[in-house]
Amino acid sequence: MSSPKCRKGQPLITADHRLRGRRLLATTAIVGLSSLALMPISTAFAQETTSRVSSARTFSIPSQPLASALNAFGRQSGLQVTLAAATSQGLRSTAVNGTLNPEQALAQLLSGTGISYSINGGTALVGSAEPTVGGAAVGVPGATALDPISAFTGGGLGAGEIVISSEDLKRKNPANIADVFSGEPGISVGSSLPMSQKVYVHGIEETSLAVTMDGGRQNNKVFHHNGTNLIDPGLLKAVSVDAGVAPADAGPGALAGAIAYETIDARDLLAGDGFGGFATSSYNFNSDTVTTGVSAYGMRDGFEFLGYLNFGKGNDFTAGNGQDVAGTTTDLLSGLGKLAYEFDSGDRFEISHDSIRDDAPRPFRANMGSTTGSKPWEPLIRDYTLERGNTVFTYTDSTPEGWWDPTVLLAYSKTEVEVPVYPKPTPGLPVSYQGTGASDSFNGKFENKFSFDIGNVIAGVDFYNDEAKLRDLFDSGSEKARNIGVYAQARLEPFERTRLSFGARGDNQHFTGTTGQEWTNSGFSGNVSGEYDLIEDLLTAKAGYSHVWAGVPLAENFIINPKWDYGQGPKPVTADNVVLGLEANYNGFTVEGSIFQTDLDDARTPRYAVARGIEAHDVRSRGFEIGGGYNWGDGYFKVKYANIDVEIDGKPADSDLGTYLATPAGQIITLQAVHTLTDWGVTFGADAEIALDYDDVAAGYKPLEGYEVFNAFVEYVPPQHSNLTLRAELKNIFDETYSDRATYGQEFGAVTPLYEPGRSFILTARAAF
Repeated sequence: MSSPKCRKGQPLITADHRLRGRRLLATTAIVGLSSLALMPISTAFAQETTSRVSSARTFSIPSQPLASALNAFGRQSGLQVTLAAATSQGLRSTAVNGTLNPEQALAQLLSGTGISYSINGGTALVGSAEPTVGGAAVGVPGATALDPISAFTGGGLGAGEIVISSEDLKRKNPANIADVFSGEPGISVGSSLPMSQKVYVHGIEETSLAVTMDGGRQNNKVFHHNGTNLIDPGLLKAVSVDAGVAPADAGPGALAGAIAYETIDARDLLAGDGFGGFATSSYNFNSDTVTTGVSAYGMRDGFEFLGYLNFGKGNDFTAGNGQDVAGTTTDLLSGLGKLAYEFDSGDRFEISHDSIRDDAPRPFRANMGSTTGSKPWEPLIRDYTLERGNTVFTYTDSTPEGWWDPTVLLAYSKTEVEVPVYPKPTPGLPVSYQGTGASDSFNGKFENKFSFDIGNVIAGVDFYNDEAKLRDLFDSGSEKARNIGVYAQARLEPFERTRLSFGARGDNQHFTGTTGQEWTNSGFSGNVSGEYDLIEDLLTAKAGYSHVWAGVPLAENFIINPKWDYGQGPKPVTADNVVLGLEANYNGFTVEGSIFQTDLDDARTPRYAVARGIEAHDVRSRGFEIGGGYNWGDGYFKVKYANIDVEIDGKPADSDLGTYLATPAGQIITLQAVHTLTDWGVTFGADAEIALDYDDVAAGYKPLEGYEVFNAFVEYVPPQHSNLTLRAELKNIFDETYSDRATYGQEFGAVTPLYEPGRSFILTARAAF
């Protein structure tokens, strides 16, 4: 057969040519990064701390939220620990076990956090977060000494707190938000497409949580076939989750908890004044996807900058059944820019902007593979364009005094989805037209931290101005909500072995419907949580409760109806959360368990019909989690189990009625094992997720099938070239055909859900300069 021809008789570039070209590009990038990284690079980052304590002690401190770990370190070392305000927030410690002198133990505990320290006499001063080099914390010459505040600041004490640190993200090497939360059975992420992934905490969809990006509120309920928050995990430094009970300073709308995403900045990557950069490239052999990221950053005389750009291109992936999943190509572009200046006085100003764009053909309903319920004139695939942007300005004081530690934040976020709409064929109407939904939020806060000997109190005021808008040929419209809140949250260690967090907030919301009608509502929220060491350094009890008032949530953009009948007005949604738990730690072993319940009352989920504009449902999620593990210093093993039951209006939840509410969850088991051969620079690990069959579904629906997925990786950092990282991953080793438990439509006979990728081999190279 003759080759296809284009004009002027030139051969067309075939898919095979593109595939070979993409593979060549990926190979060249990986080899090039490796070669550049092996070039000599001068470094001068080593610095000794000023005072050493030589007396060796036996330490047994498991990995945990940093504030709690430092308290345990103080008790076991006999030192007075002082901690700069806000230093520990969102961070998690490294486990410490064995006979060490206090300085060795503190260095190991802080490794990977980028926090400097010094030990003088009987006091350990833990300072501000600084860059890390080779995994060890270092001080920065000329850094301003921070005033010691207290032995406990409680960076975010919560009975259901989960922290995913920078070290966790480095180990996971996440390609999407589902990878970020891997290993956490209580957190599920539905869909195999990043642009349609949604996060569920204990089965509750993330729009019922207070979600922030660098402190900026996210208002992203655009289209139920899309994801809620499309995020490039390459931007992230850390993620913290309050499952259920959230503090008052987490922001308004924390009905079922909070999720806080934090992005990288220059201080995380440099050890002082200077310039640097990194480049990373990966190739996924399943979908022939190349992803490449580049960054440059610098610090000089108080000025800081960072720029990051990431782009991905690839084909449809193949599921475990050997079939290509149509509409799963990769065409992604994301970026992050940050500028900051810190005056000699410690006053720090920072502005950041992150954005991401996904522009590719997707299944007609992008959260499912296909459905027999499609209208005959609808194509199987259509083009989706999804863009999300987030701009944040912050002012902080990096040299706070006990009674003055202010934060000022202003943010603007927007998510927009553009997609072709196909009306029923009618004379005089177009075959299709572009529909656009956009949700945005202008928000901010002013707060101050008042620090005392036994802890601190954060008090402030916040606001948001949100809008959900639809531009449509027939039914354009919008809803708006403005809110102002006042809050205070105390985090204290009032007695030995006791840590408490409690707070309250009041909110006043002004809601405007599509008809222009307006309603004003007010409400109060309160929370309390705490920990008590039943047996010091061995057994800790945890508990928490919250009542949350969140006002009236805005509708999804693509179901907005300008003719909705609001009647007497939509009801504000409220929630009650409770969690109880125990955690035991001994010589590197950890065993933990918790029970929880979340109740959402009058949770608004409108539908397009005129009479359904104020439709609301009651949701209940309850269950328990247990887990255990062992950390031996150079590695660890963890196993976790979650059993979650979700009901809507007293009946088993389903993923359609549960849109923007909840999803069936059931029983999930996760396993993780990682070990590092330090002298060789080699780290290898494996993980698994096992979902058991789930038959507690509504009458007439299919049970959800279980699955078992296993993954493994090996990573190499040459001891003489620690700026280079080479990694190989094998995901879904046994080629399982499955959909994640939280993926839409698995219980419906008319729906073919989106399958996850089959066996996938991924190579990654990263070089820092």
